Amino acid sequence: MISRRELLASGAAASVATGASLPALAANAPGVTATEIRIGQTMPYSGPASAYGIIGRTEVAYFKMLNEKGGINGRKIKLMSLDDGYSPPKAVEDIRRLVEQEKVAFIFQSLGTPSNAAIMKYLNNAKIPQLFVATGAAIFSDPKKFPWTMGFNPNYQAEAAIYAKHILANHPKAKIGVLYQNDDFGQDYLVGLKSVLTGDKAGMITKTVSYEVSEPTVDSQIVTLQGAGVDVMLFAATPKFGAQAVHKSFALGFKGVRYLSNVSAAFPILKAAGLDAAKGLLTAAYVKDTSDPALAKDPGYMEWAAFCNKYMDKNAIVDGNAAYGYAAAQTMAHVLKQCGNDLSRANILKQAQSLKDFTCATLLPGITLNTSPTNYSPIRALQIQDFDGAHWKSAGELIHS
Repeated sequence: MISRRELLASGAAASVATGASLPALAANAPGVTATEIRIGQTMPYSGPASAYGIIGRTEVAYFKMLNEKGGINGRKIKLMSLDDGYSPPKAVEDIRRLVEQEKVAFIFQSLGTPSNAAIMKYLNNAKIPQLFVATGAAIFSDPKKFPWTMGFNPNYQAEAAIYAKHILANHPKAKIGVLYQNDDFGQDYLVGLKSVLTGDKAGMITKTVSYEVSEPTVDSQIVTLQGAGVDVMLFAATPKFGAQAVHKSFALGFKGVRYLSNVSAAFPILKAAGLDAAKGLLTAAYVKDTSDPALAKDPGYMEWAAFCNKYMDKNAIVDGNAAYGYAAAQTMAHVLKQCGNDLSRANILKQAQSLKDFTCATLLPGITLNTSPTNYSPIRALQIQDFDGAHWKSAGELIHS
């Protein structure tokens, strides 16, 4: 059984070596041998964001699956996934262990805005790739300041701007209340809203309330928003607090429109909030709703379901966070395949900067990943969706940011 504290796994892409001898490794390729590539990450398997732990478990399982197929260009992938509890000091401790003791080649998909912010300077100073971080905060897509750090999620500011435009188009006289996590993650949503709601529209943001991840609930914050007379609420919250906000606003009898950050829109989170309470929610999605039986014949879904049935708890099939982890792992495997036998840190970064219309099985149709040395935001399209009480349904075309 995979421990809660640490997950160790191996994986490889569908490409298998032909058996020819491998060339000598570059001197600047730590974490790489003739048979193995060592990768590290931290995940919140415990703590206030533990709902995201399924992401790490999925990635571990994905690399295990690929290992069984022979390896990426003949090498197995050993992923070391440590529990940081969504605590920045613990993330720093774990990352230093992975780099200095475990000698990993690079860091992949570490989750959380505060945790990644805490390790970013260390990794950039050491010129260690910090790839496809599991957050959409704008600070992780800034190649000029942090060339060794690349995001994965759509930009939170762009997501919030999409909500603002949707509100203007559908509720032009709205009184908006915002619940946000008091860090770069939550504050990015305020930046995105205010980038659209300018001039005489700025006053539409009637009330904003923040929360700390150490707080037990956000019930009082939702009561405050309700008391401010808002008729639109935006919950820029991680899963635990997003579910609480959805449940509490429903319990208070709020009759207005509610937008939920896509990082909290996975089906199990809505189920925890109460499906009745979640009915009518809006989000901006990029991952398929794998709980929807309408996808039964979708090729990407079929690939995903087959993977889950063999390597995961079958309940993972309906979890959007797990489907997200699958897409991130697919992307990382593609990058390593493109590296060939040059697995220097510089070339790993170069290949991550060179994604061209790459597609993932669990992302919405039409969404492709593209990067360049000057653009570190691989996913730049979202789709407004609404929750009908059972599944997310499209409420418009893809919006490219």
